[in-house]
Amino acid sequence: MDEKGFVNVDGREVAIQGERNLLELIRKAGIDLPTFCYHSELSIYGACRLCLVEVEGRGVQASCSLPPEPGMKVRTSTEQIRGMRRIALELILANHDMNCPTCARNRSCRLQELAQRLGVEQVRFKPTDRRLPVDRSSVCLVRDPNKCILCGDCVRFCHEVQGVGAIDFAFRGQKVTVAPSFGRDLGQVECVGCGQCARVCPTGALTIKSDTEPVWRALHDPSKTVVVQIAPAVRVALGEVFGLRPGKVTIGQTVAALKAIGFNKVYDTSFAADMTVIEEGSEFLERKKNGGRLPQFTSCCPAWVKFVEQYYPDLFGNLSSCRSPQQMFGAVARETLPTLLGVKNEDLVVVSVMPCTAKKFEAAREEFSRGGIRDVDYVITTQELGRMISEAGLDFKSLQPESLDLPLGFKSGAGVIFGNSGGVSEAVLRFAADKLTGMRVETVDYHQVRGEEGLREATVSLGGVTLKLALVHGLANARRLADRVRAGSVDYDFIEVMSCPGGCIGGAGQPVTWDQDCRRARTEGLYAADKMLQVHKPQENPALAECYRTCLGEPGGEKAHALLHTHYHSRRRLEGEDLSLSDTPGRERLKVSVCVGTSCYVRGSQGILHALLRYVEDKGLLPEVEVAATFCMERCDRGPSVRVGDTVMEHCTFEMAVAELNSKLAEAVV
Repeated sequence: MDEKGFVNVDGREVAIQGERNLLELIRKAGIDLPTFCYHSELSIYGACRLCLVEVEGRGVQASCSLPPEPGMKVRTSTEQIRGMRRIALELILANHDMNCPTCARNRSCRLQELAQRLGVEQVRFKPTDRRLPVDRSSVCLVRDPNKCILCGDCVRFCHEVQGVGAIDFAFRGQKVTVAPSFGRDLGQVECVGCGQCARVCPTGALTIKSDTEPVWRALHDPSKTVVVQIAPAVRVALGEVFGLRPGKVTIGQTVAALKAIGFNKVYDTSFAADMTVIEEGSEFLERKKNGGRLPQFTSCCPAWVKFVEQYYPDLFGNLSSCRSPQQMFGAVARETLPTLLGVKNEDLVVVSVMPCTAKKFEAAREEFSRGGIRDVDYVITTQELGRMISEAGLDFKSLQPESLDLPLGFKSGAGVIFGNSGGVSEAVLRFAADKLTGMRVETVDYHQVRGEEGLREATVSLGGVTLKLALVHGLANARRLADRVRAGSVDYDFIEVMSCPGGCIGGAGQPVTWDQDCRRARTEGLYAADKMLQVHKPQENPALAECYRTCLGEPGGEKAHALLHTHYHSRRRLEGEDLSLSDTPGRERLKVSVCVGTSCYVRGSQGILHALLRYVEDKGLLPEVEVAATFCMERCDRGPSVRVGDTVMEHCTFEMAVAELNSKLAEAVV
């Protein structure tokens, strides 16, 4: 390579090989510049000012926002830069709640790590005396604004990768904060519970809401029989908590730890993932054969399901009616284990260990409760299980592996790979291949659906039938694809959606890591675990076949449908009262509400709202008319929606709204 393709970094020549910025090039050279706000999967923000370097002829620069240029001479650790980094950290610490020993992110806090690494031994600035309330309204997450360092990582992830925008910057100057819209709590807005904001948060400002205490109480209650299911992705990540390499399969040690803690039975969610493939695959083949509504979207990811309920209720007909594996397991456990274990249903406690925070919300849904008893009582994440194991004083690495309990612990490799993006589709193909060809197909690997890209396409021919698939992770990608499905501009048979990057292996409940290769290692670990099993297709799982024979009946049959399927409903994106935009004290006024939720907004409701405000003001109608913005009228596919008094108009225009407004005012006069 020509010498012009090099940058001099601290006296060493480093080749430019497509790096987006100096930070990436410097890290390639083995120098780990500190950062808070830089993530390769997000836009460049440049707010924390920790990745400063000195560039000859240009002075001090933020390396994350400066492209590498041939011939540059860069110094990464001058006296001036070291001092600036320390001052930046001291200023952050002065405005930070430093109750570190009791923080959920203690020992995995980026701020704590960098303060130690950069030798910050004292804070020379006066601490802030502002104390904001902690938001515990979400069933998935806890938001503590007192620990926020305004790096913007959570805001950008929610906007750019998830396409939700449930949180953003609010206010100005010293009052600036990161908060949900309109001053509401996180549990009241359009958050889908994916928890990726907490995953990228470098401090304890956004953390997972812990459910370990009620689980401990159940374990200590002698009247309770406590069983637990382990999700596929947990087995390749839990070891990281205890210093093992990412991707190492530790299911044996995990079972041993859970039994040592006190769980009576330890089962595998992969058993229920096999069940999901049977139900979802049968549903898909039925639609394909009989001209049903396609494409069929997967329904395994609870954050994606809530996303559809919030933004795309018109696509309910495309969404599989199947429950997720977690909830299928809960339903089957409630149906079979009381008899099998000789306990009352009300004395059976079902716990899940999941890589996902949205599973906490899913378990609490009213659809998954019968007679006041939830199918799944408690959900803890991989992180929470790691803390329980540590609290119990167990040396995880030295535990002798133990076996999962039967029958709900037996699975095929198809159920295990569910944790990867593309894994659900590959499992369905393994099932569909035998059904469409009428014979046992030896091929079980479908590399066409594997990969790391956020949106992938694959075409597979089975038994003379061509199947067109799309695979997507990240809800912003899912939004773009759903818009194309809604517009009729794409032609797919089956679409797999996972909210978290890489699938469940990248869930927010997994151990915190800043290693960009970690997800890849976890993915490879699940595919390796598949290869170590004797059974790779769900239809060849003998324990599952027995469950259908003795309990569920035919796949998709009456009882199977009652236990393993569900329904969906449209959700308001922002709970609470409408926001009045024309407040004037006086007598009761005619209320005009304009929906500004996402679906109505893109159809022009904002323009109608502004035009109505101007009309009411210009006509001197403020004493008689109140104009308000509302956030959902549950008519997302028929917007813009406008309510004038008790009349709701769909596909409304400004002219229609004005005509109805004047009609209502005339009636009031008469």
